[in-house]
Order: sequence, then C-alpha cells, then structure tokens
Amino acid sequence: MSNDFYKDLEKYANEEDTTIFAESNLDGYSDFYKEDKKNRVWWIDKLDVVGEHLFSFDKKKIYNIFLDYPHNLTKEEKEIFDEDEPYWKDFLKNR
Repeated sequence: MSNDFYKDLEKYANEEDTTIFAESNLDGYSDFYKEDKKNRVWWIDKLDVVGEHLFSFDKKKIYNIFLDYPHNLTKEEKEIFDEDEPYWKDFLKNR
C-alpha cells in the first residue's frame, strides 16, 4: 500500500464526525441521521437492505429517492432537498 493511502486514512480517522442522529423507533430501520445540524433532510436506512436511499423532512413521512423524487415531493420539499443535497440534485437532474 502506498504512503498516501495511510496518510489519507489517518486524516479521515482523525476528522471530527458531525453526523447528527435521532431515534426512529421503527422496527427494521436505523435511526435518522444527517451530516450537519443545518441540513433539513434526514436520512434513514432499512436494515439488511442495500441500495435503497430513504429520507424524510419531518422524521414521520419517509420517501424513497428513486421512487419519489421529484414527483411525490411538494414544491417546498423539492427546494429544500435540492438545496441540502446538491449531489443528489445533480445525480437525478434528468428526472
């Protein structure tokens, strides 16, 4: 392995984790989480499922990014999502 790999790994391991968690109390699901306190989009994972990207604005109604974005979001929800999640906005721009 290269020295750069170990330097990058050490840098990543020493970075402060700013992830915010909130209990979901939903059987079969992780807790809600978001990368930063200013984000308004909460993410949640279905345990033992790979490839589903689930999110919520209020920690009550859960959306599936590939099934619900953008047509099942309100105009305000889409604006919030696009502002908080620029990666996904770009990834899904042709929808």
